[in-house]
Amino acid sequence: MKKMLLLLLVLCFVGCTNEQSTEELLTREGYSNIETTGYKWFTCGGNDIYHTGFKATKNNSVVTGTVCEGIFKGKTIRYD
Repeated sequence: MKKMLLLLLVLCFVGCTNEQSTEELLTREGYSNIETTGYKWFTCGGNDIYHTGFKATKNNSVVTGTVCEGIFKGKTIRYD
């Protein structure tokens, strides 16, 4: 039972990123060379389901951060 609970917990956090949506938002906002870096802990609000880390280029500068996304709200870019 403990193994099943641990597996469910791991799958929950692995599945809490949305790479496609993150890339679409960052491209619309003028970023290039977008690389998603996985789930980011403690970076988004309580109503956000997806916490997708990223590294990208904008205006010749490398930027890192997180795209936060909830069901009934839009997406938010938070910078490191």
